[in-house]
Amino acid sequence: MPSTLPDIAPAFVQMAHRIVWATAATVDERGRPWTRVLHPIWQWDGERLTGWIATGPTPAKRAHLAAHPYVSLTYWDPAQDTASVHCRASLHTDDETRTEVWERFRTGPEPVGYDPAIIPAWDGPLSPGFAALRLEPWMLRVQPAAVLLEGAGDQIMVWREET
Repeated sequence: MPSTLPDIAPAFVQMAHRIVWATAATVDERGRPWTRVLHPIWQWDGERLTGWIATGPTPAKRAHLAAHPYVSLTYWDPAQDTASVHCRASLHTDDETRTEVWERFRTGPEPVGYDPAIIPAWDGPLSPGFAALRLEPWMLRVQPAAVLLEGAGDQIMVWREET
């Protein structure tokens, strides 16, 4: 069932922040998919949904995003709640953005918030091994477990950016 972004974004953020870890996929220069598990934090301001991932600016990640600047993420928990988001993605290495994202995670609500300094390669937001991956969704899908357990298909929420 189509939803508006204001309808789905709060439900998405609530589920994503409860589950915390997402399987993320990028595509390399040769069109091959790569997956990894990442820990995004989301910000919904009532109009725009933005995700951030504290990450390392590895050569593979840089190459994937240069070739295909998109990331797809799926959250799943054992109760069968799922949420998926498809995003435009950009890697930020400027000091201002890295400091902002570092603080966003450091002061974020549990369980999604954490102190990034626990990662040995990151001694602070300006560490050469620390970067911020910005996510700008163009599609969201939220499926509570009740959809599977009770056959309540009308509870699936889907939003796609107008093109």
